[in-house]
Amino acid sequence: MHYLKPMALLLLMLCNSLTFCQSSSDTPPSTAQQKMQQLNFMIGNWVGTSTTFKDGAIDRQVPAFEHIQYKVDQNLITIDLHSTTLQLHTIVYYDEKEGTYFYCPYSKGRAGKHRGRFEDGKFLVQLRESYRLVFQQTPEGQFIEYGERLKDGVWTKSFEDVFEDIR
Repeated sequence: MHYLKPMALLLLMLCNSLTFCQSSSDTPPSTAQQKMQQLNFMIGNWVGTSTTFKDGAIDRQVPAFEHIQYKVDQNLITIDLHSTTLQLHTIVYYDEKEGTYFYCPYSKGRAGKHRGRFEDGKFLVQLRESYRLVFQQTPEGQFIEYGERLKDGVWTKSFEDVFEDIR
């Protein structure tokens, strides 16, 4: 009889957690979750090449790996980029009050917070007035990320990462 109380308590806790899980899965997605689903094309385990450009020509190419996943009930995306030239951890989320995405990169000794938007199937992040990041998927299923610099009214690529999903 001594063991019945702990068993009953355990059973009650299990029932409560099942009820909580069921009620949360029946809840329609929030605006933030719906906005984050627009970035679903980014999710994956990506392997490829990171290329930097200088004066319109290839300056350097290095192998790169990028792991991108949803976190916190699909309210966040984490991006972990690894190459010989850059290790970067980034958090992307949609702020309902601000009505915008935020792109928050972290690297050794540096952090940032930049506004982003989803437009024409691309995720665009404005780092500065004259520099932006573009994330998109090709019709062939590749994931491409590149940086562009605005000079004399023309956007020119400074780097481009091209990835294949290895899931």
